[in-house]
Amino acid sequence: MITAEINYWVVLVSAVAGFAIGSVWYMPRVFGASWMAMVGKTETDVKTGFNTKMFGKTFLATLVMVYVLAHFVDYIGATTIGEGVTTGIWVWLGFVATTMFINALYENKPLKLWAINAGYQLVVLVVAGAILAAWA
Repeated sequence: MITAEINYWVVLVSAVAGFAIGSVWYMPRVFGASWMAMVGKTETDVKTGFNTKMFGKTFLATLVMVYVLAHFVDYIGATTIGEGVTTGIWVWLGFVATTMFINALYENKPLKLWAINAGYQLVVLVVAGAILAAWA
């Protein structure tokens, strides 16, 4: 079995970066207003409905995603920012963009909503891939 050398501190830093990206990405002045309109939420809904438990689960999911990405980065031997970015793009294209697109189609959601959500995941995977590869 192939084993990966994982730097858990770098995984943690990458997950924190991904979580921080989300806090900016979904701000009303960035993509948050459009996102709220498409999912039928108001700023009040978001402020009262999003709690510590939800953010904890979001961080945990981001941590798992980055941990798995760390395996891909190690398996291909990515050691530069560019190689990490490329790895993040391929992982996003093969696993995230496609599955989210299929869900959007069957849920009859606007493609703009898919673009906002999938775009966020792309940025997270690109940034995390860069960090993971550069600190390998």
